[in-house]
Amino acid sequence: MPTSFNQHVIEEFRANGGKVGGPFEGGDLLLLTTTGARTGAPHTTPLGYVRQVPDGDLLLVIGSNLGAPSHPDWYHNLLAHPAVRVETGTEVFDAIAVPAEGARRDRLFRHAVSVAPGYADYQARTTRVLPVVVLERPDPGTDTQPRVVATLADKVLEIHTWLRSQLRHVRAEADAHLTARAAHQGPGEPPPPGLGLQIRQHCLAFCDTLTFHHTGEDVHIFPTLADHHPHLRDVLDRLRDEHLAVGRIKEELLLLLADITTTDPRHFRTELDRMSEQLTAHLDYEEEWLLPVLAQVPFPPAPPVQPR
Repeated sequence: MPTSFNQHVIEEFRANGGKVGGPFEGGDLLLLTTTGARTGAPHTTPLGYVRQVPDGDLLLVIGSNLGAPSHPDWYHNLLAHPAVRVETGTEVFDAIAVPAEGARRDRLFRHAVSVAPGYADYQARTTRVLPVVVLERPDPGTDTQPRVVATLADKVLEIHTWLRSQLRHVRAEADAHLTARAAHQGPGEPPPPGLGLQIRQHCLAFCDTLTFHHTGEDVHIFPTLADHHPHLRDVLDRLRDEHLAVGRIKEELLLLLADITTTDPRHFRTELDRMSEQLTAHLDYEEEWLLPVLAQVPFPPAPPVQPR
């Protein structure tokens, strides 16, 4: 739960289009909603942010914790669950929170200090390196045109499009990271910091979304379809079995990601390829059989009529 001070700021922020008074007055402020690392509950925190235009209009938040010796709770949350929600006062969007590493982190921190010198004071108070977190918006390449989500089929296709995009993103980052490792890492040398944490965050966000999506289908969508469309029961049984198979590969992938800097490149690519092929075939089959039926279901579903 947010503190009473934070809750007051959150309410004022939402009531006034992102404008607040007090110590945040006149500053760039956003609301970051993370998922609790231990509880799984949503937590919303007001944070100052810095915009970095040369890197593609990035939003940066700094894990300063006012110079305290430990990282803030919201940072631990996003390491466990990288998918976050961002409110800037003018827009609300889902993002993936990716801490910058190595030279990129140092460059972005210097930029943050040039905009808000107080971050240098916070860094001077502690021996820990203040995290610089990039709030990555959805990849604009996932869809050239915004989708109108009018039916459940539209919503399922939106999630599938995002999952396919994240698989491509993770593969591209993994290839870049593992290629750089092979080129620069000598015998007994640690790999240079770079994309390891970025790959981890994207992969975790993908796995969290996949688990949530499949659980929702197994618990809510598939039983309803089986009741109303008996001819789909064999299809639904196959999809449930595929959920289990993809889930097992996902867990294996997460084990490989426990330390991306030392994982075997060939094994990692093999597992990622296997998951990509299996999930893509699964999504194609599901869309072929279920989208025509789900296109008849409004999204969000209309609330039930209450008896008078």
